[in-house]
Amino acid sequence: MNKFEKEAGNENNIKWENIIKRQTPLYKRNNDIRSEFERDYTRIIHSLAYRRMKHKTQVYFSPQNDHICTRIEHVSHVESISHTIAKCLGLNIELTRAIATAHDIGHSPFGHQGEKVLSELAKIDYNETFFHEKNGLDMVDKIELLEDPNGNKQTMNLTYGVRDGIISHCGEIDQNNLKPRDEFIDLLEYKTPNQFAPYTWEACVVKIADKISYLGRDISDAVALGILDKDLKELYEILNCKPGEVINNTNLINDIIYDLWQNSSPEEGLTFSKEMFERINTLKKFNYEKIYLSEKLLKVTTYYRLVLTSIHDLLKESFNNREQARKICPELIDDFELWLSNYWNKERDKTNLNEVLFNIDDEKDYSRAIIYYISGMTDNYAIDMYNKIIRF
Repeated sequence: MNKFEKEAGNENNIKWENIIKRQTPLYKRNNDIRSEFERDYTRIIHSLAYRRMKHKTQVYFSPQNDHICTRIEHVSHVESISHTIAKCLGLNIELTRAIATAHDIGHSPFGHQGEKVLSELAKIDYNETFFHEKNGLDMVDKIELLEDPNGNKQTMNLTYGVRDGIISHCGEIDQNNLKPRDEFIDLLEYKTPNQFAPYTWEACVVKIADKISYLGRDISDAVALGILDKDLKELYEILNCKPGEVINNTNLINDIIYDLWQNSSPEEGLTFSKEMFERINTLKKFNYEKIYLSEKLLKVTTYYRLVLTSIHDLLKESFNNREQARKICPELIDDFELWLSNYWNKERDKTNLNEVLFNIDDEKDYSRAIIYYISGMTDNYAIDMYNKIIRF
């Protein structure tokens, strides 16, 4: 236990001042008893972007079964797993909780398939790649606004340690012996997912917890939905289970966490045994082949693309012909302009203290605003706007 106690993100860490650094000083209260990361955590859960995750796809779109995982449930699972790992290793559980709770705050509607569509559109419109880790950083740095004690709207202004954990959390990797980087970099240097290692051990824990969570829960959900009925024999072999043995999150995740705790050290990094690492990668390959690329899920991606591109195209049309676009779907155009008024170069609410982000006379800026706006939508809202666009 507590193998990493000396490496924890606290006052004794040589990186401490960098870890708690904010873009601007945060207002102080005389009676505030929270730590820096507790303040981050409460700022995250009070944000609108966090609340919207309850209506965003994790893997399975619009399930009739209320017990199938959504994006916000996935976030809770990652927080639970990272808490367990951080606690048994002696790391800062407040820092891991804040990172884990915010790590997917930049996810688009319709999960990774929706992210792929927005990335393609962003590349065409203004030659940048959209990825949810970077969008998450932009959400907490620029887009999400909270009221201060005086009623002024300001950005979330989270600590560097949490911001770094958001953009560094990419779990779509196959690596063992994960260690944090030493360099205190400008996080705007990130151009691709997984470009740099996280800055703290706590962010490394969340990065691994993300992988553990989606491997376990996505399988148990697929079993519950009957997607793996034809593949259970192969799954039992991968998990070294007897046919008919219960497959659930508890059985899948506990052994992985225990193996990580046994094999990790500050010298070796966060490390799985060779056998467990091979099993994890085999499970990941199984998930992609049998779940993520299954015929059932691939069919619905055509619908995702139709919904998101229809919304995008109408908003693009509003740049040159607002009134014509508004005739087609006034709710969408009006809501977009209301959202945009928080960030544009025109007159705006004097209580809004965040920077001007978009020159709406510039088509690339306007297009960038459209992608940010769509990325914040819930699945249901995007579908509702699409239905209004096509309605006569």
